[in-house]
Amino acid sequence: MTDRPGPTWVGAVAGNAVAGNDVAGNDVAGNDLVQRVREICLGLPGTTEKISHGAPSFFVKRQYAAVRPDGHHDRAEPHLVCAAPPGVQAELVDDEPERFFVPPYVGGRGWIGVLLTGDVDWDEIGHVLAEAHATIGGR
Repeated sequence: MTDRPGPTWVGAVAGNAVAGNDVAGNDVAGNDLVQRVREICLGLPGTTEKISHGAPSFFVKRQYAAVRPDGHHDRAEPHLVCAAPPGVQAELVDDEPERFFVPPYVGGRGWIGVLLTGDVDWDEIGHVLAEAHATIGGR
């Protein structure tokens, strides 16, 4: 967790890593990033994984998250896209546009994009993914 105030929904997701380090200072490569997201998602009840649109994607009833370690569309940076509760997208994008964005296609449904660059706070990413899971209908 960081000392700076963050959105109430996620706390403060400190940027994440592909060409960088996690909060313990360990190198995190693209495959490691996917593995970390996979471990979090598959730890949530009823989650299944499959490739959707070329990305590792996670489902509970419907899709709730996808990880793009090599970027996608207009984002070259590694990132996560996931469902979010109503109103959260605007809050996060307005408050921290350097870390959160409206992703193409699913952004119209309130999903958020989370840049995965810099240092990773995996506890916060876990919280974001748990909220995404709950938003889609997992409990």
